[in-house]
Amino acid sequence: MSDLIDDSIRQYLQRSLAALELAAGDRKLMATIRTIADAIERALRAGNKLVLAGNGGSAADAQHIAGEMLSRFKTDRVPLPAIALTTDTAVLTAIGNDYGYEHVFERQLRGLGRRGDVFVALSTSGRSPNVLAALRAARELGITAVGFTGSHDNPMRGLCDICLSAPSDDTPLIQQIYMVAAHAICGVVESRMIAVR
Repeated sequence: MSDLIDDSIRQYLQRSLAALELAAGDRKLMATIRTIADAIERALRAGNKLVLAGNGGSAADAQHIAGEMLSRFKTDRVPLPAIALTTDTAVLTAIGNDYGYEHVFERQLRGLGRRGDVFVALSTSGRSPNVLAALRAARELGITAVGFTGSHDNPMRGLCDICLSAPSDDTPLIQQIYMVAAHAICGVVESRMIAVR
């Protein structure tokens, strides 16, 4: 029994490694990661902020990225302004109750977002109605719309100024790739912003 479990774990780790190797060799993906880091740095230097949202595991990932920016990634430095729209249960349930769950991120972005901010929308499927509504709002508000999603065609891509498409259609692998990409972005932004006071 334990051999079967070990084989299953090994196979999963091998699939993860293969997906990350594919991502590391993808020049377009590398260029997209650099472009996202550049956009976030520009926004922060201009006094704007990073806003993030997603559902389920992507909600946790949004919070994780916000934490890396507000606390630190690797180096002690000033906090960088970032907000995950997934954390306030009173707001989420109020909007969900009054307007419908598809508006929980859009309403927050309209209230908290400003022209020049960067909105990062995380959706492995690229089809989440609440994420798509927030991306449409970002466009209306002059907020740079960034998407993190998988390799398959989806409506999210057409709503983003910059879209990071992980080279996989397997949800857990997509999340692993875009969190590695997010960490790379945090590292680049942090190193560039280290002297900002």
